[in-house]
Amino acid sequence: MGEKNEGSDNLTDGFHLVIDALKLNGIRTVYNVPGIPITDLGRFMQQEGMRVLSFRHEQNAGYAAAIAGFLTQAPGVCLTVSAPGFLNGLTALAHATTNCFPMILISGSSEREIVDLQQGDYEEMDQMAIAKPLCKSAYRVLNAEDIGIGIARAIRASVSGRPGGVYLDFPAKLFGQIMKVDEGEKSLIKVIDPAPCQIPAPNSIERAVGVLRGAKRPLIILGKGAAYAQADELVRVLIEKSGIPYLPMSMAKGILPDTHPQSASAARSLVLKESDVVMLVGARLNWLLSHGKGKAWGENPKKFIHIDIEPREMDSNVEIIGPIVGDIGSCLKSLIDNMNQSWKAPPEIWTRAVKEKVENNIALMAPRLKNNNVPMDYHGALGVLRLIVKENPELVLVNEGANTLDFARSIIDMYKPRKRLDVGTWGVMGVGMGTAIAAAVETGCQVLAVEGDSAFGFSGMEIETICRYNLPICVVVFNNGGIYRGTDQNRAGEEVATTVFVKDARYDKMMEAFGGKGFNAKSPDELSQAVNEALESRQPTLINAVIDPGAGTESGRIGNLNPQSIVKKKQ
Repeated sequence: MGEKNEGSDNLTDGFHLVIDALKLNGIRTVYNVPGIPITDLGRFMQQEGMRVLSFRHEQNAGYAAAIAGFLTQAPGVCLTVSAPGFLNGLTALAHATTNCFPMILISGSSEREIVDLQQGDYEEMDQMAIAKPLCKSAYRVLNAEDIGIGIARAIRASVSGRPGGVYLDFPAKLFGQIMKVDEGEKSLIKVIDPAPCQIPAPNSIERAVGVLRGAKRPLIILGKGAAYAQADELVRVLIEKSGIPYLPMSMAKGILPDTHPQSASAARSLVLKESDVVMLVGARLNWLLSHGKGKAWGENPKKFIHIDIEPREMDSNVEIIGPIVGDIGSCLKSLIDNMNQSWKAPPEIWTRAVKEKVENNIALMAPRLKNNNVPMDYHGALGVLRLIVKENPELVLVNEGANTLDFARSIIDMYKPRKRLDVGTWGVMGVGMGTAIAAAVETGCQVLAVEGDSAFGFSGMEIETICRYNLPICVVVFNNGGIYRGTDQNRAGEEVATTVFVKDARYDKMMEAFGGKGFNAKSPDELSQAVNEALESRQPTLINAVIDPGAGTESGRIGNLNPQSIVKKKQ
């Protein structure tokens, strides 16, 4: 047990029981915004050897904790104050749950006897009731002797089965409660096997392999669940042994290099439309895959095989003819074992058609990525970053925006697993700086954060956090002067259009204000030079990449989701 109350060597308190319970379970990094009633908890955590990173806004601390969970398979912890701070962190908690990232949000709160009578306590709010619908589990700890159980339950809930967010409510009086040291030690719990393997049923494996054997145009889709599982070698063996083309979703890029001969990334439209059997590995048939139906999937009837740890995910949009329920590692191992010597590769006419389409699309794109236009367009700027990532495959790429995200996802190849981190299932803008900070902290690698100027605005103040902890993060802001583009006009008055920002803004000056390095890049050559200098220096850097204000489309590549008005506008 760590340092205790002064003059009371045989006593411990709620502060130290929280710390000891976390450390007992291997949690030594916390992302937080300090304040009443958790300021001293952060101080004591530092004294006890934990790493506590303080942010400028709880939402960004929460995004950091969420992506820490994705990268480590252990719950990332975000610590906030009560009421407004809790609400700020709640968005990140819901984001973690939606994306199946293990995360624990710990918030201080007002005292129950006052909250329940609504007597107007400082930052009074029934926080657990608000959190419950937005996370996997929620618990409140009222007594110091239950801190160990509360933290143990939160850890197990966050990582077992389908991972997700968990809320822990710690009323202020909890921290000051006192126990004898030996009783406190006995109350702590080390969680054993919090995420046990879930072995798939043998008949589900046999059924799925049978469906694959009969396919003429099979396709494997890898989702971020496959990346989270860290079953990279099993994924490689399955892909190469089966000979089936595969399509990685955004955060699954790099499980196998995007240059792998079976990658169908550059032929996405073809393989979705023409495939006859599709096996989903840690991917969901949600809006990102057009729900498994509609124009994107063409006229050819599809048979779906789905590997997921959550049985309720099956048949969520279309019939799943081959459901396989279990953890991805166990499922892939069983599939590989079942694909015996008599396994035959897919028909060559299919694999050749996919390969030719990939090669043709890459060749068509190549000249656009080499342009040296001034001001830059997205292709010219991303062509530079594509080459830099190729030369530095250990870089962690963080990516958000509308056009910046959409173009980068298809242009920048990834070569290592869990090196591409982005907005996830909800398409949340503002995850960038929190994600970049956690990526640097949890992996020890350099981070390249490629941001749209609008997306950067949600978390831009965290560049002070980057500088304060001297993290090796290079932020590139694609500055086209607006949301989607900087050329929209307000035809009804003199104020600027709702989507337009300050013209010729210099985001690089913000980084310089906090002691980092800033660059203003107006051409692909200047952008290349600036990023390479940043990587060489390993210093906090922000590059203001000046993009043509007319570049970009409404909502990137999901403009079809915008509702259309049929009302005649007034002239």
